[in-house]
Amino acid sequence: MLSKKKQPESIKMPANLTPKEQKQIRAVIERNRMEGKVPRTAQQSIPFERMFPDGICRVRGNYYTKTIQFQDINYQLAQQEDQSAIFEEWCSFLNFFDSSIHFELSFMNMNADSESFEKSVRIPLVRDKFDPVRVEYSQMLKSQMEKGNNGLTKTKYLTFGIEAASMRQAKPRLVHVETDLINNFHRLGVAARVLDGKERLALMHDMFHMGIMTNFILTGSGSQSPGCQ
Repeated sequence: MLSKKKQPESIKMPANLTPKEQKQIRAVIERNRMEGKVPRTAQQSIPFERMFPDGICRVRGNYYTKTIQFQDINYQLAQQEDQSAIFEEWCSFLNFFDSSIHFELSFMNMNADSESFEKSVRIPLVRDKFDPVRVEYSQMLKSQMEKGNNGLTKTKYLTFGIEAASMRQAKPRLVHVETDLINNFHRLGVAARVLDGKERLALMHDMFHMGIMTNFILTGSGSQSPGCQ
């Protein structure tokens, strides 16, 4: 008796992808499936070995990374001579990375959590006669941002990494690079801050649940492996 060949499971694609993008993703998944590289568990799909509370992540073996979140550069609104200065500073910024420092820029558009979104534009009250003005202005900012962003938050990240024999060797080098990068961002007039371990895990959670509003829950203490929720 001939057994019926098992058909591969259908892949549900996010609704916001174009047909071309869906086709490309299906091709990558099918190729990895044929090579046996498709993760079988959620833990296998998370590409790091351990996350430390200070934001250092051991991705694999002797490779360690940190992530910086940064804001927009006001390039288009600047005068021509200011644009030239910004461009030169940006070139210097990129030239900072030598062959020993790997880096990656990430630009994320994700559904905004309504509570966090409102908190980010709310002007704190100080209990004086101008509080009604602060409330009105906060409401105007919220309305304008909702119209302009279509309910999305746009964030930008720079992740940099180095090779090191151990965490003890990696940490001082990463801290030194981090300090230089933050100073470089400040010279560009850009606000920037380093993500700690919990914030990096929350970012990964949001990326794995893109398009789905779910709360990030961190269990346990100390450094975290991919087994955290």
